[in-house]
Amino acid sequence: MTNDLKESFSADSPPAPAALAAKVRTLAPSMTRSMQRVAEAVAGDPAGCAALTVTGLAELTGTSEATVVRTARLLGYPGYRDLRLALAGLAAHQQSGRAPAVTADIAVDDPIADVVAKLAYDEQQTLADTAAGLDTVQLGAAVAAAATARRIDIYGVGASSLVGQDLAQKLARIGLIAHANMDPHLAVTNAVQLRSGDVAIAITHSGSTGDVIEPLRVAFDRGATTIAITGRPDGPVTQYADHVLTTSTARESELRPAAMSSRTSQLLVVDCLFIGVAQRTYETAAPALAASYEALAHRHNPRTR
Repeated sequence: MTNDLKESFSADSPPAPAALAAKVRTLAPSMTRSMQRVAEAVAGDPAGCAALTVTGLAELTGTSEATVVRTARLLGYPGYRDLRLALAGLAAHQQSGRAPAVTADIAVDDPIADVVAKLAYDEQQTLADTAAGLDTVQLGAAVAAAATARRIDIYGVGASSLVGQDLAQKLARIGLIAHANMDPHLAVTNAVQLRSGDVAIAITHSGSTGDVIEPLRVAFDRGATTIAITGRPDGPVTQYADHVLTTSTARESELRPAAMSSRTSQLLVVDCLFIGVAQRTYETAAPALAASYEALAHRHNPRTR
């Protein structure tokens, strides 16, 4: 993990207890295995861990006291004492009944009502985690670049390509030139045509999708401003990204792998990016959006044909 990444998740004051689980999910892939055990323990059983001393938590997780302290600091707390206070607050929050006692572990024989409840809670948590971890400074810089871009190219494959298409059609409706490239070969071919003043956006949950990284690399080399929307802020895609927008992911299950569950958080980031661009270009965006609504209304009204 880079120092910049650590700093982006560290604050002058400890994070609120409710943000702890989001931080664990976002930072865990970049932690050592021993630190992951500590992080998973405190997120999984905040009440139980809040009652433990630093020695007790080290013994529970099979790690050392130094590892526990390092994990607490990486999560944004000055020391283990501050982490314990946050855990106690999180436990109290959960016990108050404000946090539903459901998980995303959908079983093959779950009643459909349970499936609805689990998915609804999981989607809500994913959105909250993404909002808590989204770097608004990076978002603002991405918005500024996209709002003044001559052209915007968007790269994604699989479920991420659907998110890319969503962003492209939103931007097109406010008068911007935006293309979602689903064909990897075409994406690279188009990326070669980019230059300074253009924007390239890569969407990849894993941060390591080669068919997404390659066109972003080409765009980066050609001088375009590059943006990565990814669930792994330390992934290979960020090597070629001027701005990184981090997403969270719902817990995976056998019936709902990461490639599917990541779509919710990606759509939130895309909507934030779009609204920011629309705000900055309001004088031209508002008339363009109104015109698109009028055109669609005309098309679907038989009396106007």
